[in-house]
Amino acid sequence: MSAAPGSRPGSPGHRWPRALGWFAAGAATTLLIWGAGLVWFVHSSLAIAADPSIETDAIVVLTGGRLRLEAGLDLLGAGRAQKLFVSGVNPHVDRLELLRVAGHANGDPSRIVLGHDADNTLGNARETAGWMRQQGYRSLRLVTSWYHMQRSLLEFERAMPGMLIVAEPVRAGHTEGEAWSAWFDVALLTVGEYDKFLATLVRPGIVAIWPGAAASFAVQHS
Repeated sequence: MSAAPGSRPGSPGHRWPRALGWFAAGAATTLLIWGAGLVWFVHSSLAIAADPSIETDAIVVLTGGRLRLEAGLDLLGAGRAQKLFVSGVNPHVDRLELLRVAGHANGDPSRIVLGHDADNTLGNARETAGWMRQQGYRSLRLVTSWYHMQRSLLEFERAMPGMLIVAEPVRAGHTEGEAWSAWFDVALLTVGEYDKFLATLVRPGIVAIWPGAAASFAVQHS
């Protein structure tokens, strides 16, 4: 007895289940690799620790996260560097206002420099590179949130090859009574940052193939 036309090997009806099976297997493999990478990203990010024994010319704070500025000012007060550069500051904010908001109203504004041009991590790296060249500095302490540190280091090392960069990750703690939503927000931030890190990692290759993608990357992965 002959098989029905729709079930013959090579017929469209026969190929669809096989194609769907391959698609499902590929999607599952991709998800597994992505998940394993996320575990590595979180573990390696949390493992980054500052080395207080290393002296640097400058401290660089990237705005946008809890306690970053406070941590940078504490390092400046402890004599870890000569100057503090804060990248990505609102153009309407001055040094005195920044010190007041951070609870360091008695700090020395003459040792603080504000950068107003950057609006994403790539911009932070380029803005900082320009300032470092102007000052003739060769080393910096990079202050940003722990989940943002991997991508920041990648951008800064690309923008300033040969520069000594000491990571100073900020870990904003949570109290026991804090709502679960706060922990959920951190989890979402971390997953989003992992995806941005992956995009930053492959950006040079993609831009080499498609130069027009550079602007799109800068906007989408800020």
